[in-house]
Amino acid sequence: MSRIFITGSTDGLGLAAARTLMKEGHDVVLHARSRERASAISEISAAALGIVIGDLASATETRSIAEQVNAIGRMDAVIHNAGIYLERSRGETPDGHAKTLAVNVLAPYLLTAWIARPDRLVYLTSGMHRSGSNALEDIDWKKRPWNASQAYSESKLYIATLAAAVARHWRDVLSNAVDPGWVPTKMGGAGAPDDLEMGHLTQTWLAASGAGAAKVSGRYWYHRQQREAAAEVSDAGFQEALVGRLAGLTGVRLFDERG
Repeated sequence: MSRIFITGSTDGLGLAAARTLMKEGHDVVLHARSRERASAISEISAAALGIVIGDLASATETRSIAEQVNAIGRMDAVIHNAGIYLERSRGETPDGHAKTLAVNVLAPYLLTAWIARPDRLVYLTSGMHRSGSNALEDIDWKKRPWNASQAYSESKLYIATLAAAVARHWRDVLSNAVDPGWVPTKMGGAGAPDDLEMGHLTQTWLAASGAGAAKVSGRYWYHRQQREAAAEVSDAGFQEALVGRLAGLTGVRLFDERG
């Protein structure tokens, strides 16, 4: 059985993934933004391997999350599930970043750098990534007028690209991006048309399945089917440019000269 950490696992797809993996007998480490959020899932957290607390909008708290996970032990897989959708304004995180960028991109980037390297990494993206701009000059929205939908789309382009960059650099890790579809979660809304179950079962399958089809890397998935991502995602030049921008914004370098 595997040991798996899931960010944003107090509700929605993250909680559904946690329940599924625990039912399958895996050891799951949950994540909540606050102690209040953690108390809302006390029933499932009691059966989990552990629960870590921290706000992904803060680099300091993200570092604490990584330390809490590492203290539990090395994970076999990490599912970067947490994300935010249409923020009314750019916001201002404690580190001065746009909140959408901080939670959806910078936090998984930092956790990838700081959590002991697992065997598998799963990053949640969205079909909306295809509408994201590949211009990286203002990814933190300091110059452009705020556009919530565009900011979200770009964040999902960046996270799919990060998944592909990790797959290219870390050959010993299976790294994949998952589009769960437009599913009826709190984020997606009650009227969302996609299959909620398939939305989370693709994550759990890639994180823990022994099937050969799940043991691949650098792919983009939708409902357990490989799909074509936007061209930028597999472009090594765009990957390096993005990772360089993220390193500049966070002060943390993910890849060294050896990969």
